[in-house]
Amino acid sequence: MSQAPPARDTLTLADTPNAVQLARLYTTNVLARWGVPAEVVETVKLIVSELTTNAVRHPKQAGDDVSIYSSQFDVRTFELALEMVPDAVRVSVWDRDARPPVLTEPGVEATSGRGILIVAVMSSRWGHYPARGLPGKVVWADASLSPTSRAGGSESTERRPPGRLPATGRRVPRAERADPHLLGRVLVGVRGL
Repeated sequence: MSQAPPARDTLTLADTPNAVQLARLYTTNVLARWGVPAEVVETVKLIVSELTTNAVRHPKQAGDDVSIYSSQFDVRTFELALEMVPDAVRVSVWDRDARPPVLTEPGVEATSGRGILIVAVMSSRWGHYPARGLPGKVVWADASLSPTSRAGGSESTERRPPGRLPATGRRVPRAERADPHLLGRVLVGVRGL
């Protein structure tokens, strides 16, 4: 008796403002087809939102503030991959920016800069590695299929104590007792306001 190959699906998107919405719709459809529980789907959609937002925003170069309707606008692409791995759904996003993601602790008044922190809290593991054969990097995160797993684990390419930032040594808030699926539903609801 042979085992079925692991479920994997990819989507290439242009780095345009509607990419994040398209990535969320794609995620909903793929995970529904795979029979992933609804609370896990919401968590994965939040992770997809954060990682695709970073792929759209951060690879921009100086002078890229040209309107998307201008003939001078250079559309680039990035790739979103969803994969079933043991006990989790893995989200991987390849973009052309080689700089690693930075886990920061934004201030209360900050209006951005929480994307990787949200991914770190909502995933059971996450990390990044240089893209193979392409420019840039791949950032990945696993959303546990088990509601009892702990959020906030990190398995980056750098080894460091959990909850620590690499450069400053400041602690990163962790959701030690929080259900990551419940947090995902709350954050998705807040984003929808």
